[in-house]
Amino acid sequence: MAYVNGMVCAVPTADKETYTRFAAEMAGLFKEYGATACVDAWGADVPEGKQTDFLRAVQARRDETVCFSWITWADKAAHDKGWEGVMKDPRMAQAQMPFDGKRMIYGGFEVISS
Repeated sequence: MAYVNGMVCAVPTADKETYTRFAAEMAGLFKEYGATACVDAWGADVPEGKQTDFLRAVQARRDETVCFSWITWADKAAHDKGWEGVMKDPRMAQAQMPFDGKRMIYGGFEVISS
């Protein structure tokens, strides 16, 4: 069964190019360790909700844009092996996130439909 990691973060809007380069580098790294696809999306229509929303979830400020990303894997076993490799890779340790990682939300999900 396919497996997906999903992430949402708030990126300084002025740093879109920096984030784009970072996302491309991370996609290459994850694919080296078995990810089947990596998608990064820049918020274009992220409305404020009445109770909750993406903006509040990551405590986005007015000068930030919400980004939504996901990484797909063949299955959870491929994810577990690949994730372990990525976390041990020195490039990951040296990576400079162009956003506040403490406000990023993420999780792993088993695909039930596509």
